[in-house]
Amino acid sequence: MSEQVAYVSTYLPQKCGIATYTYHLRQNVQKAKRKSLADPVVVIKDKDTSYPNDSFFKWSIERENRSDYLRVAKEINKSSVSVVSLQHEFGIFGGNAGDYILDFVRALKKPLVTTFHTVFKKPEEPYASIQRELAERSDKIVVMNHKAISYLKDSFHINKDKIEFISHGTPIADMKKRADFRNKIGWQDRKVIMTFGFLSRNKGIEAVIRALPKVVKKVPNALYVIIGQTHPNVKKLEGESYREELKTLIRQHHLENHVQMIDEFMTEQDLVRYITSCDLYITPYPGLDQITSGTLAYAIGLGRPVLSTPYQYAQDLLKGCEELFVAYDDQAGWVEKMNALLSNETLLAAYQRKMAHIGLPMSWPQVGKKYNKVFSEAVLNQPSIGVESIAKTQD
Repeated sequence: MSEQVAYVSTYLPQKCGIATYTYHLRQNVQKAKRKSLADPVVVIKDKDTSYPNDSFFKWSIERENRSDYLRVAKEINKSSVSVVSLQHEFGIFGGNAGDYILDFVRALKKPLVTTFHTVFKKPEEPYASIQRELAERSDKIVVMNHKAISYLKDSFHINKDKIEFISHGTPIADMKKRADFRNKIGWQDRKVIMTFGFLSRNKGIEAVIRALPKVVKKVPNALYVIIGQTHPNVKKLEGESYREELKTLIRQHHLENHVQMIDEFMTEQDLVRYITSCDLYITPYPGLDQITSGTLAYAIGLGRPVLSTPYQYAQDLLKGCEELFVAYDDQAGWVEKMNALLSNETLLAAYQRKMAHIGLPMSWPQVGKKYNKVFSEAVLNQPSIGVESIAKTQD
């Protein structure tokens, strides 16, 4: 069976993690189906992005135009779409905490599979009531963290059978070109530590910079590479103040030859090359509630040794490797762990093998196959009667 899937999400070329995720998901589900059905995208339009005139952009929703949400739901109801994939993050939809998306799901009569990119352990308003209704109206729910299953069950009494765990998708590593790329960018004689992602104060990059002087004493060729533009929302509020603070910190510690900041939004191909070329990947996030992290998923999927603060997604993904956790403010811990890994090739290679093993089922082709199965089940298992089906047909 091959279902036509409509994806409701932000989408490329918008510079947004959810947009990138949805692009790869759509591509790999279509490969898994082995069919030429053109799965449409209901793109949540960003006013600062110019979208191409692609045929699969059949519908669009202006983020803050509330009437669009109802209009598009009604059009999908009349279409050949078999199932709707809603990629949910509170900040990408219009209204208070993104509550305009409720107008869409209330009007929708097609099977709905919702991927929650954020799940709170103890949700508060206005997020709690929005997520509760989305969960109740969804035929299937996808989460990327095992902990999220119990959070949804405990907070909203959602049946566990309705929730599917599917890993965050990752590219497939190609280690053969690693040495050539390192030579090309001048990393051939460096021990490269990396952090990637939109720059903002919740990234904790300063923790690594503060620890770096003592790392450099033991590993003189250490290089910390920070890749990513300042997050668009952060830039609107405070400009480049965080980036400038980091640059000041680098100068104060005389680390100009040991820190490289790359202020770019990279293509997928370049990003994979850079991550594959690093020796150690770090996510030093100070907040511990983060339920998913595409950057950590990519690093592990590409077989990179990692160090991380013990936030929720890291705990779930690195279960059994707790020795790789360091508290955000434990400067001595960062020094000790970075020195141990960067000065011991055997240890570094052992963790590379461990990460590659963890990342094996996370490749995008595997994720596409799992999603395709969930979409088929959502269509096949549509209840003929029941609270949820009645709610969908009577709204």
